Formats: sequence, C-alpha cells, structure tokens
Amino acid sequence: MTEQQENLIKKRVQQALHFFENGYNCSQSVFMAYADLYDLDSETAAKIASSFGGGMGRLREVCGAVSGMFMVLGLHYPATDVNDKKAKTTNYAAVQRTAKEFQKEMGSYICADLLKTRQQPQEATLSERNVRYQALRPCNRCVAMAAEIVGIEIFNPAS
Repeated sequence: MTEQQENLIKKRVQQALHFFENGYNCSQSVFMAYADLYDLDSETAAKIASSFGGGMGRLREVCGAVSGMFMVLGLHYPATDVNDKKAKTTNYAAVQRTAKEFQKEMGSYICADLLKTRQQPQEATLSERNVRYQALRPCNRCVAMAAEIVGIEIFNPAS
C-alpha cells in the first residue's frame, strides 16, 4: 500500500470518528466517511444508514459499524443486475473478507458480543454519550476499525 493510500484511509477513519463523536450512530459514521466517493451526500448517507446503529436499531445483532462497512462495499462492488453472478460473488467475497478481518481484530462482529451484553432488543431510547458511556463501550474502536478495514479494501483491493 502506498503512503498516499494510507493517508487517505487515515483521513476517512478520522472522519468516521468525528461523525460518531458528534452524535451519528456507528453505521452512519462509517458509511458517511466514504459516501462522497460514490457521489452520495452526507444527509442521504445518514438517512440510509440510520436504522443500523446499535446492531440494527439497538437489537444488538451485526455491529452497526460493520453494517456501514458493508454498505460502502455495496457501492464499491455493486451487484445490481440480477443475472450478473460475478458481480454478486465479488461483492459477497469482499463482505466476507472484511467481516473476517473485523472479527479477527475485535473478536466478533455481533454487537452484543462486542458490548458483552445479552443479545436481546434494548429500549429504543439512546444512552447519553458521556465519558462513562465511552469508557464502557468499544464503539469508537469499532467505528475506527470498520472505517480502516473498508478503506484498505477499496483503496488496496485483495484481488
């Protein structure tokens, strides 16, 4: 990977963290950090990713940062023609590669596992993001890790 690619990825990771620290959910933060590369404005990206925070609407399923990463991959490796099996395979292979890398780094891509909590729906009311919240949750690290992994995938693909 070139130094220029590394700097591009670092910039996107910082953008994702900035979005998260300013109140966007984990999924929105990762997706919004890359949306401009695909001519998608931040507001539209935020709308698309809004339901995936907290492991999909606080259901604690797939980590929202990972869902954001997958949405970026959908834009980067689109599979829009139902007869294009190669495009779908390329997309799914990228999803599996990045999920595996996230799991290797974080231990899981399931929100409940990452938060060490029971996997059951939680109240829809959000927790206040304060120092205690940040200290008890790995969410910042998940956002940074997902933003980095997807950046490596799109700026320096494995194929």
